Amino acid sequence: MTVLGENNTRFELAIPDRGDARIALAWGMATDVGNVRTHNEDSMVAAGTIFAVADGMGGHSAGDVASDAVVSRLAHLGEGGFVQPESIVEALREATMDISHATDEQELGVGTTVTGAAITLHGGHPYWVVFNVGDSRLYLFEHNVITQVTVDHSVVQELVTAGLISTADAARHPNSNVVTRAVGFNAEPVPDFWLLPVTAPSRLLVCSDGLTREVSELNLREHLASRRTPQETAIALVEDALEAGGRDNVTAIVVDVLASDAAQGQDILAMEDTAPSR
Repeated sequence: MTVLGENNTRFELAIPDRGDARIALAWGMATDVGNVRTHNEDSMVAAGTIFAVADGMGGHSAGDVASDAVVSRLAHLGEGGFVQPESIVEALREATMDISHATDEQELGVGTTVTGAAITLHGGHPYWVVFNVGDSRLYLFEHNVITQVTVDHSVVQELVTAGLISTADAARHPNSNVVTRAVGFNAEPVPDFWLLPVTAPSRLLVCSDGLTREVSELNLREHLASRRTPQETAIALVEDALEAGGRDNVTAIVVDVLASDAAQGQDILAMEDTAPSR
């Protein structure tokens, strides 16, 4: 397990060419090995302008190596302020090379999911560029509504999309832990991207599937709607997952947008036509 960054009650970022306009964020994070596993293979970064959770896959320690490689490469992007989608793709490519040096005793390959958001500029306005590979998730909580922004890259999600099983059946499906995309395994990373305006007030939840397999979306919403701080909310979410069974590692990052000069009234934009070249 690797944790990069610290909880922050207020972080401000100036918006170029907007006078005194600034973005103000607060964030908190929590993780736990769970009630069944003996090793935490989740890693996370919450630093400056980038937030991400990676859920490693591999042998006893190899999954940890994979998730560490991804968050370590992404962490460097947050040091330079606004982040371009192309930089995220390049960081994932570099992480794939790092992961290729890891070994697992079962020789099944080494990889990791990754989901996150970074602040970018689009048309001169601040946006979240949301990225995803695998079945970790990012949710937006705004106007008292929770929205799952990312789409799982998993066998069960493909079955749900095809109308072959229901969303309720997906959690109980025998292939519920099988992902169709990952970072690692000596393959080119293929992330999906979305753009969300950085509006205030709003909340982001970035989490591993150890949370979403145990806590319903209704309960996620109740936690995000609470008046607790981001750190308190992240801790409460992880504790809820542990109480529900904690069958996997559990990791959550909660980010509050306290103030922003964003383009108001804009929808979530999928980037199929504008995604970086791969």
